[in-house]
Amino acid sequence: MTQAAALLRDAAVRLEAAGVEEARRDARLLLAEALGVEAHRLILEPQTNVPPAAADRFAGFVAARAARVPVSRILGRREFWGLTFRLSPATLDPRPDSETLVEAVLKAFPNRTAPLRVLDFGTGTGCLLLAVLSEYPNATGLGIDKAEDAVATASANAVDLGLAGRAEIRLGDWGQGLGGQGVGEPFDIILSNPPYIEAAVVPALAPEVARHDPLLALAGGADGLDAYRRLLPDVARLLAAQGHAFLELGQGQAADVAALAQQCGLMQRALHADLAGIARCLELVPRIG
Repeated sequence: MTQAAALLRDAAVRLEAAGVEEARRDARLLLAEALGVEAHRLILEPQTNVPPAAADRFAGFVAARAARVPVSRILGRREFWGLTFRLSPATLDPRPDSETLVEAVLKAFPNRTAPLRVLDFGTGTGCLLLAVLSEYPNATGLGIDKAEDAVATASANAVDLGLAGRAEIRLGDWGQGLGGQGVGEPFDIILSNPPYIEAAVVPALAPEVARHDPLLALAGGADGLDAYRRLLPDVARLLAAQGHAFLELGQGQAADVAALAQQCGLMQRALHADLAGIARCLELVPRIG
């Protein structure tokens, strides 16, 4: 029976040769999954014996990671805001940068007991919508996505997290068909992480992104702003008078998106930076006067 330390050493060498940046960390996560244990156990007990079946499973995981399949895709799940989300080929892999939007919501709406109405455009896994609902026990929300598989995945995540009673996930193309009938009152919070990468740049992204995240969730047209042009009129139409919208941004896009919002009757309230100091979330409110 092979010990964990030897398997991890060999896997790290293979992953480093394949260009994986955090090879040893990824190897440890994959071996922990193969063994069905917490990853920190392999740090504390490096001499853990690995049964042949687990070693075979680990070998398959390492081969996939060496082919630049992300760890989260191999595991089929991703942690976001302390919650676990299932992934599917139709959903973007949630990233820590997007937690900036949740943090911004908490600053703008400090009353955690408020009966807020939340709308999430391009919900994907449902991570933004469900993370916000997890913080506001009296809030309800609607997630919209144009991919049927994404709708199914987000719905399953709502069930897994015990939030299905407060979250509706619906098939739709941004705000088309929303408003008036079937929606009711305007929304206090509107969230979106739209596709914002310039189409020509997408093929040059890291293989983990370019090959495995859906193009629909990445490419934002020639200048990266097409989704904002589609989305902002719907945001203005559906946002409550005292509501706030929170849009994820690509690096350097804040001024352009704020200008598009201004044309739709919205104004910038704040910019929120991610942990790298990049302006990642544009907070908008209805323009006064």
